[in-house]
Amino acid sequence: MRGGNDPDPRFTLANERTFLAWIRTSLALLAGGIAVEAFTHDIFDDTARKVLGTTLLVLGGLLAVSAAGRWLRVETAMRQRRSLPIPLWIPLIALVCAVAAVTVLLAIWVTNGF
Repeated sequence: MRGGNDPDPRFTLANERTFLAWIRTSLALLAGGIAVEAFTHDIFDDTARKVLGTTLLVLGGLLAVSAAGRWLRVETAMRQRRSLPIPLWIPLIALVCAVAAVTVLLAIWVTNGF
């Protein structure tokens, strides 16, 4: 950890909780990617299933890797009394999850003849 002063322990613990929330989100994306591949053979064709599943798996993996870096950047900023870094992943995660949800919904509607 780069110099500076120890932040209030409550802030450090809050930073750790945020890190764990990012990890939970990563695990949810990984589980979603696995679920798409394992349980949607009758909904999607092979290409769509692999693209959607792979997208969720890659995003989940990238998010897990970036969670530790974000934790470290926030901790360093608090120790040096600087502004906290903005999480750039939030808009991307929201977009990918929204596209995945709409894709699954449309596929279910098309498969069931709605």
